[in-house]
Amino acid sequence: MLLGLLAKGRDGLVILKVGKALEIFEDKKIGVLMGGLSSEREISLSTGNSVMEAMTRKGLKAFPIDVDRNIANALREIDLAFIALHGTYGEDGCIQGVLEYLKIPYTGPGVAGSALAYDKLKTKEIFKFHGIPTADYEVFYKNQPIERSLDLPVVVKPTNQGSSFGVSIVDTEDQWKPALESAFEYSEEIIVEKFIVGKLLAVGMKGETPMPIVHIRPESGFYDYEAKYTSGKTKYLCPANLSEHEINKCNEVSIKVFKVLRGRGIPRVDIILDDEGTPYVLEMNTIPGMTPTSLLPMAALEMEMNFDDLVIEILKTAQLDYGDSS
Repeated sequence: MLLGLLAKGRDGLVILKVGKALEIFEDKKIGVLMGGLSSEREISLSTGNSVMEAMTRKGLKAFPIDVDRNIANALREIDLAFIALHGTYGEDGCIQGVLEYLKIPYTGPGVAGSALAYDKLKTKEIFKFHGIPTADYEVFYKNQPIERSLDLPVVVKPTNQGSSFGVSIVDTEDQWKPALESAFEYSEEIIVEKFIVGKLLAVGMKGETPMPIVHIRPESGFYDYEAKYTSGKTKYLCPANLSEHEINKCNEVSIKVFKVLRGRGIPRVDIILDDEGTPYVLEMNTIPGMTPTSLLPMAALEMEMNFDDLVIEILKTAQLDYGDSS
């Protein structure tokens, strides 16, 4: 039997150190779902392989599953799914629906929570309804007339992509048309947001408890694909150098976002804190990147939780018993 050891981190949260909770996973066949069919496939493979290595070090029976259109057959061989998919079919509720149909417990939010958080337009509408600060925006559709009313600078983005695919900052009119073309390559529907000047922050959520905040400082000033995934292109500060008042405001809004978007597990809320101290919420990332250099592990490390234990904490959030509703 595995022995458990619990310790308190700096914020007082109980953190799994060796893993008494691992006992419930000892006889489980855990499938790590990775790869997939979206434009974020390579990033997902990186996340999935890092998760696999952590589970192997923990002595769990983990199996990599490269998700394709025959995924339903592969899922029948596992007892529990760790979802390491990013993008369409992985974060949007599709794979979650298949898993629920097969009564296989899985990590991350459910079908509704995944779908709401993945659709940037629905997310914005929910934020507006609940009074959560978010940038002013307009919605445009492919092959339809486009008349922008927002003044520059603006951010142009597809409504259903991650990892900054198709996202552009438009400072001048000559950048407007290329930005639209880039966004429409990924989606029939795009959002144009007012550009907010401020600190880009990431707030991991361990359930309804905010983790230490990460301040993201890209050298280029724009946290695009290159800045995210090229070593040395971005500086990260954790914990972020914020006042207690600023931390409280960011934490309060992150908890509210978690609740209204039906969060579950350990997602990440992305925020821009402007110069007046208003935390404008960008989105909630339901399946954040999970490599040793990703944002969520940085926050966990500040809580004295190493990467392997963070993986187990995420695994523990999976619903283990659906009951018999047949």
